[in-house]
Amino acid sequence: MSQPDAVPQVPIQNQSAPPVAYKEQPISRLARIIEQASRFAGDAHGLDNGERAALARLDPDGELRPHQIAALSRALIYAELEPDTWKPETWQRWALIAHGMALAGHDASQNFGQQLSKADVAESRVTKLLTARGDAFRQLLPRLLRLLASKGVSPNWHELGGLIINQDRDEHRAEDIRLKIAGRFFSAEANK
Repeated sequence: MSQPDAVPQVPIQNQSAPPVAYKEQPISRLARIIEQASRFAGDAHGLDNGERAALARLDPDGELRPHQIAALSRALIYAELEPDTWKPETWQRWALIAHGMALAGHDASQNFGQQLSKADVAESRVTKLLTARGDAFRQLLPRLLRLLASKGVSPNWHELGGLIINQDRDEHRAEDIRLKIAGRFFSAEANK
């Protein structure tokens, strides 16, 4: 099962060695593929408008329709993930990530806590999201993403995706991500 790395590994480079090429993280690849329009049928560098619309309309908790499964599968495969070996819960997690990217985009220039503050998301809403688990979290997140999109703020999926991937699976890591998001949100709020 492929997993996104939360922190890119920076290799130590030998002075006489050729430059090291950095491999793009799965979250970044998926965001790029979802955001970039395809240039021709079968383009592995982007999705067409119908596929992006299918991802934006899918319900990660509900039953996926064939065209939504096709769009999600294409995006995941183009992002060099290997969904053919995934369990249903892994599909659900990545469906939520792809759905969120189709709704609100991706912006890695700021951290997610700062983005929540920039979008003037209420403290109570941030607290509710960060304390929610399981179904409650999956129901709150798309609403928050629609709010961010309406304010013209795209979330940082490196943090948010890490939370989705680790929630209810690796709670120690998920809690670390939640605390970082909360700390950065409240810090940004205090600096306003």
